[in-house]
Amino acid sequence: MKLARPISRRFTSFSSRLKPDRVTKNPLSITVAKELHAYLIKTHRHDDSSSISSVIRAYCLAPFHLHKAYLVFNQIKLPTLLNFNLMIRGFSQSAQPIEAIKIYYKMYCFHGFSGDNMTFIFVFKACARVFDIKTGQKFHVHAVKLGFDSYLFVANALIHMYSSCGDLDFARKVFDTMGKRDLVSWNSLICGYSQCKKFKELLGLFNTMQEDNVKADAVTMVKVILACCYADNMGLADSMVKYIEEYCIHVDVYLGNTLIDMYGKRGLVNLAREVFDRMPERNLVSWNALIKGYIKAGQVVEARKVFDNMKQRDVISWTSMITGYSQVNQFKDALKLFQDMMAAKVIPDEITVATVLSTCANLGVLDVGQAVHDYICKHGIRADVYVGNSLIDMYFKCGVVKRALEAFHDMKEKDSVSWTSVISGLAVNGFADSALEYFSQMLKDGVGPTHGCFVGILLACTHAGWVDKGLEFFESMEKVHGLTPEMKHYGCVVDLLSRFGYLERAYEFIKKMP
Repeated sequence: MKLARPISRRFTSFSSRLKPDRVTKNPLSITVAKELHAYLIKTHRHDDSSSISSVIRAYCLAPFHLHKAYLVFNQIKLPTLLNFNLMIRGFSQSAQPIEAIKIYYKMYCFHGFSGDNMTFIFVFKACARVFDIKTGQKFHVHAVKLGFDSYLFVANALIHMYSSCGDLDFARKVFDTMGKRDLVSWNSLICGYSQCKKFKELLGLFNTMQEDNVKADAVTMVKVILACCYADNMGLADSMVKYIEEYCIHVDVYLGNTLIDMYGKRGLVNLAREVFDRMPERNLVSWNALIKGYIKAGQVVEARKVFDNMKQRDVISWTSMITGYSQVNQFKDALKLFQDMMAAKVIPDEITVATVLSTCANLGVLDVGQAVHDYICKHGIRADVYVGNSLIDMYFKCGVVKRALEAFHDMKEKDSVSWTSVISGLAVNGFADSALEYFSQMLKDGVGPTHGCFVGILLACTHAGWVDKGLEFFESMEKVHGLTPEMKHYGCVVDLLSRFGYLERAYEFIKKMP
């Protein structure tokens, strides 16, 4: 049996040969780093900046060990610039990027280090992650004074910082003044334009990139294709797919997902499936995008096959499939799948419960709808406008007017759909007076009526037998509210006139219909 060498023998020669410039190239494993750390403590060298650097780096790079790196760092008597850079880098990539900025100030104010190109790369990254453009601008000025702004990687970090903070003009200024650019430079600005939804500028920059003979990569193509979709320029999107094929750009999981999503939204689910099948690596987003594509195309059976083949599902997977069943009026299947989802202990979100409430409304299953409502209240699911409107619709369709009105008044925010649902619900359930009262209140609250709202008002007039009032409301659509009546409104008026014996007026009204 071969015994491991004692710690003292394993690290004596190693630590004596360790040089700062080698630390960043060959990081230690976390196990070796712990052993070396123990040895340095035992030999009273844990506060030596040179010896401890490799331990700090290993802790910084290992998940969940950054706090150990910081504890070790704080024990160093005279930390070097390398030590500071390691900590700044570690925190800039962590969940606490603000700490990277604090360490920089500590380094500059109390230890007299101005920093180097590596320092500025990661402090700019930290500023980008906390969206602190003012601090980033101060660091930018400092980098200019020291001459580090001309370094390629520093300039790229600057573009990323300004883009992340929404200052695209300054990001473009840095980009335009660069003596040398690489693909990261182009992608940083392209990502900035994408983040701020400046799609015209993004596509213009991509054209310039091609004029400069810079080959794009998967990151570039994701943003360019998204820009094409937002601009509704599907012809250009298709030409980008040809570009990917022509230049043999590797389709990673992110680009693959973008292509699946693009084809799915266009109803080209066969092309989406081809991309999916060719992807060497897939994630949950890939599967969900394909399901949504099949749902969009109305191919619920194919969507269910994909769903059943998934090894892992999230709330989006379940909700997409439930929505798919609802869209093709397979409400019982939608409700059954929701029950399976709850049995699988997947927590529904706002979209899930709103869809299920709509399903309950169409099936008239009040008990299930009330159970979902109770679940929303008990588990603190955010009752947004979408959920609130679904509750109103469900209770009205099940004939529980009181609960519908309670749901309406409990809503912190209401939109035109909320008011329309209440007005129509009251009308259908025979509360014409109340429907008109809510219509008046809606106008007082500054909410403009919609076409759907007037359908509800005309239904209320029909149920109450208010012929003249119904005609007045119809006339007010265009004259007062600027809404052109649609065929459903004409149908309501014809029904109103015919139902109460005004057949000649109904006939004359029909002849005047556009």
